[in-house]
Amino acid sequence: MSRLVTADGTPLLIGGKLVPGGAGVFGTVNPATEETLGHAANANADDMDAAIAAARTAFDETGWSHDHSFRAACLRQLRDALRGHLEELREITIAEAGAPRMLTGGPQLEGPIGDLGYFAELAETYCWDTDLGTASPMGIKTARTLRREAIGVVGAITPWNFPHQINFAKLGPALAAGATVVLKPAPDTPWCAAVVGKVIAEETGIPTGVVNIVTSDDHALGAQLVADPRVDMISFTGSTATGRTVMSTAAASVKKVFLELGGKSAFIVLDDADITTASRYAAFSVCVHAGQGCAITTRLLVPRRHFDEAVRAAAKTMGGIAPGDPADAGTVCGPLISERQRARVERYLDIARFEGGTIVVGGGRPRAVDRGYYIEPTLITGVPNTSTVAQEEIFGPVLVVIAHDGDDDAIRLANESPYGLSGAVWGTDPERIRRVAAGVRTGTLSVNGGIWYAADAPFGGYKQSGIGRELGVAGFEEYTQTKLIATAE
Repeated sequence: MSRLVTADGTPLLIGGKLVPGGAGVFGTVNPATEETLGHAANANADDMDAAIAAARTAFDETGWSHDHSFRAACLRQLRDALRGHLEELREITIAEAGAPRMLTGGPQLEGPIGDLGYFAELAETYCWDTDLGTASPMGIKTARTLRREAIGVVGAITPWNFPHQINFAKLGPALAAGATVVLKPAPDTPWCAAVVGKVIAEETGIPTGVVNIVTSDDHALGAQLVADPRVDMISFTGSTATGRTVMSTAAASVKKVFLELGGKSAFIVLDDADITTASRYAAFSVCVHAGQGCAITTRLLVPRRHFDEAVRAAAKTMGGIAPGDPADAGTVCGPLISERQRARVERYLDIARFEGGTIVVGGGRPRAVDRGYYIEPTLITGVPNTSTVAQEEIFGPVLVVIAHDGDDDAIRLANESPYGLSGAVWGTDPERIRRVAAGVRTGTLSVNGGIWYAADAPFGGYKQSGIGRELGVAGFEEYTQTKLIATAE
């Protein structure tokens, strides 16, 4: 057992102190074995109230929001402290999130920790004051300065699929901007967040109350955080349905919301592309981390005359990827996070069959595995773009193949969705690619395998995939507000 955690429970971080949960503890489960790993502190409403109060006091009564260099130093200190526990964190992440080991060298762990350095640099180099020059409104000569200031207290609510990436994508820019934070992580991955709290409390100089981490299996605590008028902003990543509730609740106190929500992204293959390579790439992508990613391209749109070729290529790839132990270095497709999530994916597979779809590969639980929340990589054909499995986010290793009749039809099909989070285009003619990319209404787009994820690259969606951007300068500025200072000369 890692020294960062014990089976008896990881504590909350509230007001600079590591404290037990008012509601006792709750279990965290290894999705690959279905065994309880141990316990995490289970917060109650009083704990959440104390965390919000601590964050409010730290923002209102300390110099945290004004000392840019100090914040940068604290972020680098946190990055370096976490790197000192890298192997412990890796094993925790594999065991609790079911994250394949191969991903922990990138977006599941090492990448997000390194990204703290980017936000530390931004805290120091960002132009906090912009001279707008002088003007003479109503005959009064006036010098004008546009100032960026921290938003205040941020409530961060995060999911379980990429816990470190999403936790640090909120903590990094919020802290760099001078905000204080109350983090409410998903109950499926409490240790991944709580161990960060332990490192903050014991190995950094981050001041009391600046970061508060509240683990709980009670979703009502998230609602409490959203509703509290002492909180200035909610940064939420999760389902579109929950995002609507967050938005509605936040409206009562007119607080700012950042929402990164669901997706049903389209992978468009043009008729001049290498059909086999593109289809295999799409098929592989949907198997990574068992398809548990909001930006994964889960609709493969291929030219009608190449449909059979594309299906054969995708089926060969998906049929060759067996779900496996995430602790093994060669595993691509690990388990789903829980029995609840597996049941959800299985329900969608039943719906696909009911709607006339054909299961080309997969379609159920792997026969060779008798424990763990595994599902086979599954390829579906024979359903229209308006079908349930082509319109709703499944969050499993499921790919739907749909034929298109040319570039304009591919754009239409891609946009025929309530979502607009991500997408992909494969082809060889640069002008055609530019035209298709311009026509797809989505927040990020990959061309011929280009990688859009990076600390300095803003990520977010169109339509019901969310509001605002995460990461990059745009993501940093989400945690600020503007003040215009006009001085008569």
